[in-house]
Amino acid sequence: MTDEASNRPEARAPRGFADRRGRDLTAERRIVARVSEVYERWGFEALETPAFEYADALGKFLPDADRPNEGVFALQDDDDQWMALRYDHTAPLARFAAQNWETLPKPFRRYAYGPVWRNEKPGPGRFREFWQCDADTVGSDRPEADAEIIAMGCEGLRAAGLAAGQAVIRVSNRKLFDGLFDAGGITDPVQRLTALRAVDKYDRLGVEGVRLLLGEGRLDESGDYTKGANLPASVIGAIEAFLASAETPGLSRAGVLDAVSGAALGAAGEEALKELAAIDRALNAMGVSQDDVRFDPTIVRGLEYYTGAVFEAELLLDTKDEKGRTVRFGSIGGGGRYDDLVSRFTGQSTPATGFSFGVSRLASALRAAGRGAEDETRGPVVAIVFSEDDMQHYLDAVSELRAAGIPAELYLGRAGMKAQMKYADRRGAPAAVILGGDEIAAGHVTIKDLDAGRARAAAITDNNAWKAERPGQQTVARDQLVAVVRSIVE
Repeated sequence: MTDEASNRPEARAPRGFADRRGRDLTAERRIVARVSEVYERWGFEALETPAFEYADALGKFLPDADRPNEGVFALQDDDDQWMALRYDHTAPLARFAAQNWETLPKPFRRYAYGPVWRNEKPGPGRFREFWQCDADTVGSDRPEADAEIIAMGCEGLRAAGLAAGQAVIRVSNRKLFDGLFDAGGITDPVQRLTALRAVDKYDRLGVEGVRLLLGEGRLDESGDYTKGANLPASVIGAIEAFLASAETPGLSRAGVLDAVSGAALGAAGEEALKELAAIDRALNAMGVSQDDVRFDPTIVRGLEYYTGAVFEAELLLDTKDEKGRTVRFGSIGGGGRYDDLVSRFTGQSTPATGFSFGVSRLASALRAAGRGAEDETRGPVVAIVFSEDDMQHYLDAVSELRAAGIPAELYLGRAGMKAQMKYADRRGAPAAVILGGDEIAAGHVTIKDLDAGRARAAAITDNNAWKAERPGQQTVARDQLVAVVRSIVE
């Protein structure tokens, strides 16, 4: 190996970061556009904050706070202040609201979309950079504000392409566990957080796995031991009652509240039940069905800044990976109430609530459910090049198509016609424009309908018959180019 070759950098993307081509971008842009339209219809204002925030403004709320850089990507500015890429759109909103509170309409309703970054261990379907689309109300402590955000989330899921029964938003309240811990004498914040993280694993580990993590700990299949929360048996029993209510089929939202009301919940827990009951009344008034939104006391959410109601959107569609194996996507969005986030800056309590769609995750989930056909990008019409001498004719053709609003491209490689047709096929071109010497002399143009050709060729097994039929190909007068191509594209 030469020195020059050994010094060449390896072409590779950083771990946890993905290159995305047309199909992926089309899917995500469509979700953002449709969900943003819902947010605006519900009266939310668009807001864009910088990708970077000062690290102290973001706080330390990520689940993986024990990782380097506290779960964020940080760097030091030239004035020695630490900045970090935003890990969500909520912490920047809190900073913006605190900075501009005197001039904002109150409550302040805003939506935002864009990439976020998390310095967490990447894995299948878990990236360090991904898109979210959020809506939040800052300045209202009414349970109806939570209910509105939840109902709007349901409409957003529909707009993103999910029909009734294909997703559910599960709702709970962090104060249920606060009251449970208070009543059980659990005051250690680390012990509480360990217990909440155990409950958060319920969908993956089941009742027995959570029970072990609430107690002394759990040994997993790989032999790794996870230390438990060491809760008293009485508190573990109360939490198991929560888990049982989540498993009871057909239980209404009000029925779930009745099922957990018998536990020793303390004052905070009783307040949570009242807030959830008010949310239920508002959801019923807005016509939100029991199937679309369910109460589930096992929902706790990973971020530590939530203070009350919490929500999690779960995909119910069957999803498979590229090898046809069943995969579970689980959460595709979520949110909740965070009444203390703005007060970090102002010292004054400012209630807030919001919901976030995981745009990248939802796009991947829809594709895994076989719902990605509409995301396939259609390439431009391709004009085939035969001779340098006729270049003006080719340029005129693509210019006419573009002027008519039809995406068109002139082939600019140096391959022959067969390779050019393969190129057009790989580009997903709906049609190829052929202007050979005979066509130019006769004032004609040959147009190959590649979509029709693909469909008809699939049904022809004899090669000679395919050549004789020339599926999808027609020769028309040159001045009919735009009209014929438009009919193919549309």
